Amino acid sequence: MMISEQTHKSAIIVAPNGARKTRQDHPALPVTIEQIVDDVVACRDAGAAMVHLHARDKKGLHSLAIDDNIKTLTAVKQAVGDSIIVQLTTEAIGQYQPPEQMQLIKETLPEAASFALKELIPDDSYLAVAEQFFHWVEERGIIAQYILYSVEDVQRYFSLIKQGILPSKNHHILLVLGRYHQQLRSSATDLAPFLSQQLLTAKTRWATCAFGPEEHQCLISAMLMGGDVRVGFENNHFNSQGGVADSNAQQIIDIKAVSRLLNIDLHDANSFRRALCAQ
Repeated sequence: MMISEQTHKSAIIVAPNGARKTRQDHPALPVTIEQIVDDVVACRDAGAAMVHLHARDKKGLHSLAIDDNIKTLTAVKQAVGDSIIVQLTTEAIGQYQPPEQMQLIKETLPEAASFALKELIPDDSYLAVAEQFFHWVEERGIIAQYILYSVEDVQRYFSLIKQGILPSKNHHILLVLGRYHQQLRSSATDLAPFLSQQLLTAKTRWATCAFGPEEHQCLISAMLMGGDVRVGFENNHFNSQGGVADSNAQQIIDIKAVSRLLNIDLHDANSFRRALCAQ
C-alpha cells in the first residue's frame, strides 16, 4: 500500500478533558477555564500541534452553550495565540442536536472544529442541511475534522465526499478505537480494519485516538502507518507502563520519546496547519 506524501510527518493532537470525565477520574483533569488554559499551554510546550477543546459550564459539566465556549476559546487563544491549533468540539453526548452543534461553530468561528458524522448526519434527512453547513465551514477556512468510529463510518465518509455532501479539501479524519467496546478498551489490532487502500492513498490526513490503557501502543502503530495521533485524558489517563499518568503533557512527552526512537518526524502547529490547508 502506498502512503500519501502528506503523511510523512505526524502530528500530536491532545484532548485534555473530554465531555464525561471529572476530577474524580483524575485530579489533574482540567475543568475550569483557568485549568484548561494552563493545561493547553503545558501541552503546547510539550509538543502538541493541536488541542481538542471541550468547554465546561459553571458546574464543570460539558457544554456547547455559546457563552461557555466563547469564554473558554477566548481565554485559550489569548494565552497561546497561533502557537497551537485550537479545535472546538461539537460532541453531543446525547444532550445536543445538529442545529445546536452547527450554531456553536457559526457563532464562535474557531480555527478548527470536530464533527462526529453519526451525530451531524444521523440519517439521510439531514443531508441537505449538512451539505450547506459543511461547505460553509470549508468556505470560512475552518479546518473540519470528521470523527469516524467504524469501517462503515469510513465507507460512508467516502460516499459523502463522492456525493458532494462533504467538501473534498481542508479537513481531517479521526479514527476512534474502542469507543463501542463494552469496557472502553482498544488494542493496536483494532486499527487494521480501518486501513483500506482507499484511506491510505487518499490525500486527506487521518489520525487515531484510542480508549483504554493500550492507547500508546495504538497511537504508535498509527504513526508507523503514516497517521497523526490524538492523546489525552479524554480517552485514557494511564501511561504506557499501566500506571496513572501524571498529566496530559507527560502523555505527549512519552509519545514524543517513542517517536524519536522510531525516527518519526513531528509537526509543530505551523507545519501542521500548512499540511492540513494544502489538501
